[in-house]
Amino acid sequence: MKAALQNYNTRMQRVLDHVDRHLDGDLDLETMSRVAAFSKFHFHRQFMATFGLSVHRYVQLARLKRASHQLAAKDARSVTEIALEAGYDAPDAFARAFRRRFGQSPSSFRKSPDWAPWLAAFGPLDRARSKLMQITYEPSDVMIRDVPPTPVAVLEHRGDRAKLGATIETFIAWRKAAGMSPQTNATFNVFRSERTPENPDDYATDLCIGTDRPIAPDDPVMKPGVIPGGRCAVLRVFHDTHNLELPALYLYRDWLPASGEEARDFPIYCQRHFSFPPNAAVHEVVVELFLPLK
Repeated sequence: MKAALQNYNTRMQRVLDHVDRHLDGDLDLETMSRVAAFSKFHFHRQFMATFGLSVHRYVQLARLKRASHQLAAKDARSVTEIALEAGYDAPDAFARAFRRRFGQSPSSFRKSPDWAPWLAAFGPLDRARSKLMQITYEPSDVMIRDVPPTPVAVLEHRGDRAKLGATIETFIAWRKAAGMSPQTNATFNVFRSERTPENPDDYATDLCIGTDRPIAPDDPVMKPGVIPGGRCAVLRVFHDTHNLELPALYLYRDWLPASGEEARDFPIYCQRHFSFPPNAAVHEVVVELFLPLK
């Protein structure tokens, strides 16, 4: 029974991977059912039962997510070109769908993105992607590693996580202007609060990029910092790399008490490894989660 379920989930995951890699391609019901090797007469209901939304809506949300990233990143393409890539026959249809989802026109979003409704709009997509991610971890998945201290440039986000997207865009813009990239400069997140604290204003995380370059005292965006060296428990995460609650819970609840180790006085943090083109699918990111140890 377990093997059959794993096989079923693998086939469904293959569909999500195919969508990620072929957003510009033919993603109709027959194509998707063929990728999963399921009957086209039943696949729509199977997909809906598994993920809680239709094939059409999943594909539409995935394309809108890419389009919104292109707009926020000030992509050189016009709104019309982005609309066509998102599968819309005309820019006005794209604009209506975009406004309905995000409460802003594409042009307005490009100038000044409002990230709170953006996060809410992609809740169904994120939940669908997590349906197959019931990953279990074992003690053998955790390595203890001595890591060197890493000087970093730090952008602190303090306050409602709904506004984190704007902070990320500021971070990316600074990184690009400084001539740094994830391929050449290590990228870290330091988690200084829970993902969803009782008071949303208590959410706190640091966005960091490794650099030996001095940060000017009057830099309006970044400040200098150091991720301290020392012993760390390291857990590699390959799946839902935007939500690290499950692997962090495993480290704190299961691995740490059984290991006999004690946590050091520095927050849990992660390093994101980007060994692929910038427009690759999110699921291809690999994250190492570090729990500092005494």
